[in-house]
Amino acid sequence: MNSPGKEVRLSRLFDKKSGKVVIITMDHAIAHGVLPGIRDTNDVIEKIVAGRPNAMTIHKGLASKYYRKLIEGNTCLICKLSGFSPYNPSLDTQFTEVKEAIKLGADAVAYGASTGDTRQDDMLKTIGHLARECDEYGMPLTVHIYPKGNLIKKEDYYKVENIMYAARAAAELGADIVKTWYTGSPDTFRQVVEACPVPVVIAGGPHSENPIQFFTMVRGALDGGASGVAIGRNVWGSKNPTLMVKALKMIVHENKNVQETMSEIKLE
Repeated sequence: MNSPGKEVRLSRLFDKKSGKVVIITMDHAIAHGVLPGIRDTNDVIEKIVAGRPNAMTIHKGLASKYYRKLIEGNTCLICKLSGFSPYNPSLDTQFTEVKEAIKLGADAVAYGASTGDTRQDDMLKTIGHLARECDEYGMPLTVHIYPKGNLIKKEDYYKVENIMYAARAAAELGADIVKTWYTGSPDTFRQVVEACPVPVVIAGGPHSENPIQFFTMVRGALDGGASGVAIGRNVWGSKNPTLMVKALKMIVHENKNVQETMSEIKLE
Protein backbone atom coordinates (compact mmCIF):
# COMPACT_ATOMS: atom_id res chain seq x y z
CA MET A 1 0.00 0.00 0.00
CA ASN A 2 1.32 3.43 -0.93
CA SER A 3 1.95 6.08 1.69
CA PRO A 4 -0.46 9.04 1.83
CA GLY A 5 2.26 11.30 0.44
CA LYS A 6 2.78 9.08 -2.58
CA GLU A 7 -0.96 8.74 -3.16
CA VAL A 8 -1.39 12.53 -3.05
CA ARG A 9 1.39 13.07 -5.57
CA LEU A 10 0.11 10.36 -7.89
CA SER A 11 -3.37 11.89 -7.76
CA ARG A 12 -1.90 15.15 -9.03
CA LEU A 13 -0.24 13.43 -11.98
CA PHE A 14 -3.17 11.43 -13.32
CA ASP A 15 -6.24 13.07 -14.81
CA LYS A 16 -9.23 12.73 -12.49
CA LYS A 17 -11.70 11.73 -15.23
CA SER A 18 -9.65 9.56 -17.58
CA GLY A 19 -7.28 8.12 -15.00
CA LYS A 20 -4.46 8.61 -17.51
CA VAL A 21 -1.51 10.96 -17.84
CA VAL A 22 0.09 13.19 -20.48
CA ILE A 23 3.73 13.84 -19.63
CA ILE A 24 5.97 16.03 -21.77
CA THR A 25 9.62 15.12 -21.43
CA MET A 26 12.41 17.64 -21.94
CA ASP A 27 15.36 15.80 -20.45
CA HIS A 28 17.06 15.25 -23.81
CA ALA A 29 19.97 17.71 -23.93
CA ILE A 30 22.39 15.66 -21.83
CA ALA A 31 21.56 12.45 -23.68
CA HIS A 32 21.14 13.68 -27.24
CA GLY A 33 22.70 17.14 -27.39
CA VAL A 34 20.97 20.51 -27.64
CA LEU A 35 18.45 19.57 -30.30
CA PRO A 36 16.40 22.02 -32.38
CA GLY A 37 13.26 22.82 -30.45
CA ILE A 38 14.86 22.97 -26.99
CA ARG A 39 17.55 25.58 -27.59
CA ASP A 40 15.39 28.38 -26.19
CA THR A 41 14.28 26.75 -22.95
CA ASN A 42 12.14 29.66 -21.78
CA ASP A 43 10.17 29.81 -25.03
CA VAL A 44 9.55 26.09 -25.40
CA ILE A 45 8.52 25.58 -21.77
CA GLU A 46 6.03 28.45 -22.10
CA LYS A 47 4.55 26.84 -25.22
CA ILE A 48 4.31 23.40 -23.63
CA VAL A 49 2.76 24.66 -20.42
CA ALA A 50 0.22 26.66 -22.45
CA GLY A 51 -1.19 23.31 -23.59
CA ARG A 52 -1.70 22.25 -19.95
CA PRO A 53 -0.08 18.80 -19.87
CA ASN A 54 -0.39 16.83 -16.65
CA ALA A 55 3.36 16.94 -16.07
CA MET A 56 6.78 17.80 -17.45
CA THR A 57 9.94 15.77 -16.94
CA ILE A 58 13.03 17.99 -16.69
CA HIS A 59 16.37 18.03 -14.90
CA LYS A 60 16.97 19.91 -11.67
CA GLY A 61 18.62 22.96 -13.25
CA LEU A 62 15.63 23.74 -15.46
CA ALA A 63 13.23 22.83 -12.65
CA SER A 64 14.89 25.37 -10.37
CA LYS A 65 14.74 28.10 -13.02
CA TYR A 66 11.27 27.51 -14.47
CA TYR A 67 9.19 26.09 -11.61
CA ARG A 68 6.96 29.19 -11.58
CA LYS A 69 5.95 28.57 -15.18
CA LEU A 70 4.92 25.03 -14.28
CA ILE A 71 2.92 26.25 -11.28
CA GLU A 72 1.15 28.90 -13.38
CA GLY A 73 0.27 26.24 -15.95
CA ASN A 74 -0.94 23.76 -13.34
CA THR A 75 1.69 21.33 -14.62
CA CYS A 76 3.30 18.82 -12.27
CA LEU A 77 7.06 18.51 -12.06
CA ILE A 78 8.77 15.16 -12.59
CA CYS A 79 12.44 15.64 -11.76
CA LYS A 80 14.78 13.44 -13.81
CA LEU A 81 17.47 11.96 -11.59
CA SER A 82 19.69 10.43 -14.25
CA GLY A 83 20.78 10.47 -17.85
CA PHE A 84 22.92 8.79 -20.46
CA SER A 85 25.16 10.53 -22.97
CA PRO A 86 25.66 10.39 -26.74
CA TYR A 87 28.94 8.63 -25.98
CA ASN A 88 27.42 5.95 -23.73
CA PRO A 89 23.79 5.57 -24.80
CA SER A 90 22.88 2.46 -22.81
CA LEU A 91 24.23 3.50 -19.40
CA ASP A 92 22.25 5.87 -17.19
CA THR A 93 24.10 7.62 -14.41
CA GLN A 94 22.32 9.11 -11.41
CA PHE A 95 23.35 12.67 -10.65
CA THR A 96 20.37 14.06 -8.70
CA GLU A 97 19.11 12.89 -5.31
CA VAL A 98 15.50 12.38 -4.25
CA LYS A 99 15.99 15.00 -1.52
CA GLU A 100 16.88 17.59 -4.15
CA ALA A 101 13.68 16.80 -6.07
CA ILE A 102 11.66 17.23 -2.87
CA LYS A 103 13.19 20.67 -2.31
CA LEU A 104 12.21 21.60 -5.86
CA GLY A 105 8.58 20.65 -5.17
CA ALA A 106 8.56 17.62 -7.48
CA ASP A 107 5.46 15.47 -7.73
CA ALA A 108 7.54 12.50 -8.93
CA VAL A 109 11.07 11.55 -9.90
CA ALA A 110 12.33 9.62 -12.92
CA TYR A 111 15.28 7.33 -13.49
CA GLY A 112 16.45 5.75 -16.74
CA ALA A 113 17.78 2.24 -17.30
CA SER A 114 18.64 -0.22 -20.05
CA THR A 115 18.15 -3.97 -20.07
CA GLY A 116 20.27 -6.33 -22.11
CA ASP A 117 23.42 -4.42 -21.18
CA THR A 118 26.59 -5.62 -19.50
CA ARG A 119 25.93 -2.96 -16.83
CA GLN A 120 22.26 -3.87 -16.36
CA ASP A 121 22.85 -5.15 -12.82
CA ASP A 122 24.10 -1.77 -11.62
CA MET A 123 21.15 0.08 -13.14
CA LEU A 124 18.61 -2.36 -11.70
CA LYS A 125 20.32 -2.07 -8.32
CA THR A 126 19.87 1.69 -8.50
CA ILE A 127 16.15 1.27 -9.25
CA GLY A 128 15.80 -0.87 -6.14
CA HIS A 129 17.62 1.66 -3.97
CA LEU A 130 15.62 4.59 -5.38
CA ALA A 131 12.34 2.72 -4.83
CA ARG A 132 13.19 2.28 -1.15
CA GLU A 133 14.17 5.93 -0.82
CA CYS A 134 11.05 7.11 -2.67
CA ASP A 135 8.86 5.01 -0.38
CA GLU A 136 10.52 6.65 2.61
CA TYR A 137 9.69 10.13 1.32
CA GLY A 138 6.31 9.39 -0.28
CA MET A 139 7.65 10.18 -3.76
CA PRO A 140 6.42 8.34 -6.87
CA LEU A 141 9.15 6.76 -8.98
CA THR A 142 8.89 6.70 -12.76
CA VAL A 143 11.36 4.41 -14.53
CA HIS A 144 12.26 4.97 -18.20
CA ILE A 145 13.45 1.53 -19.22
CA TYR A 146 14.28 0.13 -22.65
CA PRO A 147 15.86 -3.06 -24.03
CA LYS A 148 18.66 -1.21 -25.80
CA GLY A 149 21.76 -2.54 -24.12
CA ASN A 150 24.94 -3.55 -25.88
CA LEU A 151 23.95 -7.24 -25.71
CA ILE A 152 20.79 -6.77 -27.81
CA LYS A 153 20.74 -6.35 -31.56
CA LYS A 154 19.03 -3.16 -32.75
CA GLU A 155 16.51 -5.17 -34.76
CA ASP A 156 15.43 -6.82 -31.48
CA TYR A 157 14.88 -3.60 -29.49
CA TYR A 158 11.12 -3.57 -30.08
CA LYS A 159 10.42 -7.28 -29.68
CA VAL A 160 7.52 -7.74 -27.29
CA GLU A 161 9.39 -10.20 -25.06
CA ASN A 162 12.26 -7.75 -24.59
CA ILE A 163 10.02 -4.78 -23.79
CA MET A 164 7.86 -6.96 -21.54
CA TYR A 165 10.95 -8.00 -19.59
CA ALA A 166 12.15 -4.42 -19.21
CA ALA A 167 8.78 -3.16 -17.94
CA ARG A 168 8.34 -6.08 -15.57
CA ALA A 169 11.85 -5.70 -14.14
CA ALA A 170 11.18 -2.05 -13.27
CA ALA A 171 7.85 -2.93 -11.65
CA GLU A 172 9.39 -5.82 -9.71
CA LEU A 173 11.96 -3.43 -8.25
CA GLY A 174 9.42 -0.85 -7.09
CA ALA A 175 8.63 1.54 -9.95
CA ASP A 176 5.26 3.27 -9.64
CA ILE A 177 5.08 4.16 -13.36
CA VAL A 178 7.00 2.55 -16.22
CA LYS A 179 7.87 4.37 -19.42
CA THR A 180 8.96 2.24 -22.36
CA TRP A 181 8.69 1.83 -26.13
CA TYR A 182 5.53 0.94 -28.00
CA THR A 183 5.74 -2.55 -29.50
CA GLY A 184 4.00 -1.65 -32.77
CA SER A 185 0.48 -2.98 -32.29
CA PRO A 186 -2.27 -2.87 -29.62
CA ASP A 187 -2.24 -6.67 -29.30
CA THR A 188 1.48 -6.94 -28.61
CA PHE A 189 1.50 -3.92 -26.31
CA ARG A 190 -1.37 -5.43 -24.33
CA GLN A 191 0.99 -8.25 -23.44
CA VAL A 192 3.41 -5.72 -21.94
CA VAL A 193 0.64 -4.04 -19.95
CA GLU A 194 -0.71 -7.35 -18.68
CA ALA A 195 2.75 -8.41 -17.53
CA CYS A 196 3.41 -5.12 -15.71
CA PRO A 197 1.46 -4.54 -12.46
CA VAL A 198 1.94 -0.75 -12.52
CA PRO A 199 0.83 1.88 -15.09
CA VAL A 200 2.76 1.82 -18.38
CA VAL A 201 3.21 4.93 -20.53
CA ILE A 202 4.87 5.07 -23.93
CA ALA A 203 7.85 7.04 -25.12
CA GLY A 204 7.42 9.06 -28.29
CA GLY A 205 10.65 8.04 -30.00
CA PRO A 206 12.38 10.08 -32.72
CA HIS A 207 10.62 13.13 -34.15
CA SER A 208 8.11 12.25 -36.88
CA GLU A 209 7.17 14.67 -39.65
CA ASN A 210 3.86 12.82 -40.01
CA PRO A 211 1.45 13.70 -37.16
CA ILE A 212 -1.09 11.13 -38.33
CA GLN A 213 1.48 8.37 -38.01
CA PHE A 214 2.51 9.66 -34.58
CA PHE A 215 -1.06 9.95 -33.28
CA THR A 216 -1.85 6.50 -34.67
CA MET A 217 0.95 5.12 -32.50
CA VAL A 218 -0.46 6.88 -29.45
CA ARG A 219 -3.97 5.63 -30.20
CA GLY A 220 -2.67 2.09 -30.64
CA ALA A 221 -0.84 2.16 -27.32
CA LEU A 222 -3.95 3.36 -25.51
CA ASP A 223 -6.04 0.67 -27.20
CA GLY A 224 -3.44 -1.79 -25.91
CA GLY A 225 -3.92 -0.60 -22.33
CA ALA A 226 -1.34 2.17 -21.92
CA SER A 227 -1.99 4.57 -19.06
CA GLY A 228 -0.78 7.54 -21.06
CA VAL A 229 2.24 8.99 -22.79
CA ALA A 230 5.59 10.56 -21.96
CA ILE A 231 6.47 12.42 -25.15
CA GLY A 232 9.31 14.80 -25.95
CA ARG A 233 10.61 15.31 -29.49
CA ASN A 234 7.23 14.95 -31.17
CA VAL A 235 5.94 17.84 -29.05
CA TRP A 236 8.74 20.39 -28.69
CA GLY A 237 10.19 19.38 -32.07
CA SER A 238 6.94 20.30 -33.80
CA LYS A 239 5.97 23.65 -35.28
CA ASN A 240 3.29 24.15 -32.63
CA PRO A 241 4.07 22.46 -29.28
CA THR A 242 0.95 23.91 -27.65
CA LEU A 243 -1.37 22.31 -30.19
CA MET A 244 0.52 19.02 -29.97
CA VAL A 245 -0.09 18.90 -26.22
CA LYS A 246 -3.77 19.68 -26.73
CA ALA A 247 -4.02 16.96 -29.37
CA LEU A 248 -2.44 14.41 -27.05
CA LYS A 249 -4.89 15.35 -24.33
CA MET A 250 -7.80 14.80 -26.71
CA ILE A 251 -6.59 11.31 -27.56
CA VAL A 252 -5.50 10.31 -24.06
CA HIS A 253 -8.14 11.96 -21.88
CA GLU A 254 -11.10 12.30 -24.23
CA ASN A 255 -10.53 8.95 -25.95
CA LYS A 256 -10.80 10.52 -29.41
CA ASN A 257 -9.54 8.78 -32.51
CA VAL A 258 -6.93 10.16 -34.87
CA GLN A 259 -9.42 11.48 -37.41
CA GLU A 260 -11.42 13.38 -34.79
CA THR A 261 -8.25 14.85 -33.36
CA MET A 262 -6.85 15.94 -36.70
CA SER A 263 -10.12 17.59 -37.68
CA GLU A 264 -10.26 19.63 -34.47
CA ILE A 265 -6.56 20.48 -34.11
CA LYS A 266 -5.30 22.44 -37.10
CA LEU A 267 -1.64 21.51 -37.25
CA GLU A 268 0.42 23.13 -40.00
